[in-house]
Amino acid sequence: MPVTVKNGDGQLVGDLQRDEFRVFSDGVEQQIVLFDSQPYPLSAVVLIDNDLAEKQADQVKKSLDAIAAGFGPADEVALMTYAEFPETVADFSFSNDKLFTALKRLDLSSHSTTIINDPTTAGPIINGQTQPDGTGTTGMGGVQVRGFGKPAIHNSLDDAIYAAGEMLKGRGRDRRKIIFLISDGSNTHNNQHTFDETLHSLLLADVSVFAISVTHQTPIGRSIVQHGAAEIDKYAIATGGDTFYAAKDNDLARLYAEVTEQARNEYTLTFAPRQPDRTKDFHSIEVRVRRPNLDVSARQGYFQSQLTGAR
Repeated sequence: MPVTVKNGDGQLVGDLQRDEFRVFSDGVEQQIVLFDSQPYPLSAVVLIDNDLAEKQADQVKKSLDAIAAGFGPADEVALMTYAEFPETVADFSFSNDKLFTALKRLDLSSHSTTIINDPTTAGPIINGQTQPDGTGTTGMGGVQVRGFGKPAIHNSLDDAIYAAGEMLKGRGRDRRKIIFLISDGSNTHNNQHTFDETLHSLLLADVSVFAISVTHQTPIGRSIVQHGAAEIDKYAIATGGDTFYAAKDNDLARLYAEVTEQARNEYTLTFAPRQPDRTKDFHSIEVRVRRPNLDVSARQGYFQSQLTGAR
């Protein structure tokens, strides 16, 4: 089980020892049988939202080649994009040159959020206010370029994460398996896979989601993330990953390096479940550290079927 520990400034804490960790499963403290703090090679799917707003898409395009710099020769990386459907751009490769070339050639799509005035749809105006047009509705003088009101959402986020997890499922257990997600978090209601189904598949395959949000919105405190926040935050928290927020346009390249550094340098804790309730498949996990004022991130549970090899 990968575990990340950060201090109050959000910096990784790498000097913790085995006896400073405590692991609980279903509320029962477990014995840590193996402890490792060495870096792990990565198996990563870089998953990029292919329907961002124009400004966000432009910033991502300018920074894409910086993603390759975060991976080393022992890492294997695949590249996917998604909008309505996920699309594999490049299969797993240990070649950083191939990844760099694929990212450099990637042509991302985008949508406009510009408002334009359309006099043909405007109702009568009295004292500067648009009035009902006789049909029971107010005429729309300002419309989105992509249609009326908010732009249509075509991003099937759950399906994309599910597909990326399927790609990672067969990679070696001696590797850290991550989805490196770059997204604004928008998600259609037309996914074939639900959030719960997708999360189940990720936990079975030991896959963690590390997301970079390009919405420029940073939550205040982790408790807000844990209570009703966007799905990318929920995926990251439940799988022991993390979410990074691009508060400024030039943050992306720096955040790419932070994602791979954190994923590679997590602690690894191993325990044999003691006294599990075998009447249920899912079992909760909580990791604590004895050192005060530290933030611990780990997957929130495991499935009994993982122990028996069932899929």
